[in-house]
Amino acid sequence: MEITVFLVVAMALLVGGVVGSFVPMVPAGLLSIGGIAVYWWSTGYVTPGLIVFVGFIAVGLLVVAVDYVAGAVAAKAGGASTLSSLAGAVVGFLLFFVLGPVGIVLGITATVFALELYRGNARSESLKAAVYALVGALGSSVMQFVLTLSMLVAFGLVVAL
Repeated sequence: MEITVFLVVAMALLVGGVVGSFVPMVPAGLLSIGGIAVYWWSTGYVTPGLIVFVGFIAVGLLVVAVDYVAGAVAAKAGGASTLSSLAGAVVGFLLFFVLGPVGIVLGITATVFALELYRGNARSESLKAAVYALVGALGSSVMQFVLTLSMLVAFGLVVAL
């Protein structure tokens, strides 16, 4: 295995995808896809093979889908309105820069809870919606981490072999 600038860039993008799975607004799946695509292009579309490349792209697109859909689906399942879910995501994102990961948890939970109360829901319904929204957001990050890490490990194996 020859270490080239393209391999280093590909690995950096793949590692960025793994790290980005826990950072709001970082497109973890797209970073991982970018890493695979850079290396594939640099080898003249030879390594990884086409079928493996398509598999990597499919996993990367799954990461993108999980990123954009999982939190909203979970919040809806808990009874939260679309507005509450979006507002919770925005407040969580903003508080991330003030309080770190705790800001995400507090922002999502408190915002969804408060807005659902404001909409006239009972405390128990509002709490349920807030917990579902939080679990969906955290679950989304965990799934993104697992999928992007699997892409990084599989890419390492493909390049090493």
